[in-house]
Amino acid sequence: MRPFLLALFLLLAAPAWAQEIKLATWNIAWLTLKQAGDPALPRNLETRTPEDFRLLRSYASRLAADVVALQEIDGEAAARRLFDPAEWTIHLTDEEDTQRPGFAIRRHLRVTPQPDLRALDLIPRARFSLRRGADILVESRGGARLRLLSVHLDAGCREDEFAPDASRDCRNLERQAEILARWTQARAREGVGFAILGDFNRRMAPGDDFLTILEAAAPLTRTTEGLSSPCWADARGGRAFVSHLFLGGPARDWLVRDSFAVLTYSERARRYRWALSDHCPMSVRLRLP
Repeated sequence: MRPFLLALFLLLAAPAWAQEIKLATWNIAWLTLKQAGDPALPRNLETRTPEDFRLLRSYASRLAADVVALQEIDGEAAARRLFDPAEWTIHLTDEEDTQRPGFAIRRHLRVTPQPDLRALDLIPRARFSLRRGADILVESRGGARLRLLSVHLDAGCREDEFAPDASRDCRNLERQAEILARWTQARAREGVGFAILGDFNRRMAPGDDFLTILEAAAPLTRTTEGLSSPCWADARGGRAFVSHLFLGGPARDWLVRDSFAVLTYSERARRYRWALSDHCPMSVRLRLP
């Protein structure tokens, strides 16, 4: 009886307005309704079958998140094949790219879209640009504010140094890190909880050049720190994460301990690396006051 009474006391003592949300990020790898051979797509891209979409929709359901940061989404119609519009709102960056970042948001949440972080797209007129950042504000029932930024950064600089003679991709990624640092500083000045999440295309060991730039802007919690990704792991074990989820401001204190998780796929045949995605969804839970 005593454990029951103690649990009841703790429940009653907790703020009545506390709201827990599950926050996820998922690069769904060329999620498009276009057919193979479309000039907007890479020449060798194999597009998905109805069965592939059914599987992806089942994983979206199993993820059971409240907010999903998305990457590589070719418009709202493609996103709705996975996220039922009766339950979800889709917000994507305002650009024409076939690989747009954005969010799927449960309709019960109070959300205000913010202007795109346009500066992240360093080559907006290119056929395959470097993509803007998708920005939204989530407000809890108790009035807590959580600013979220979904990103998909330049590929081709997984771990090289940001040196003066670095490759073009590394120079681009360094500029994008500086843009994210300025966004981070602005959120810190506002005093809001915030998260930057998505595909950074960067492995991040302690002391990494990208991390150094970002963490100089404000204290951050990187939920992938010290972990390896089980996504498509083989006998050699997991790989370094290239997708990440950073928390800043009050959101660092809202993180539910040990809530970080990766939803791996049951399918193991090689074709599912593109039929599903080469990225697995990853998530954390936050308890907003």
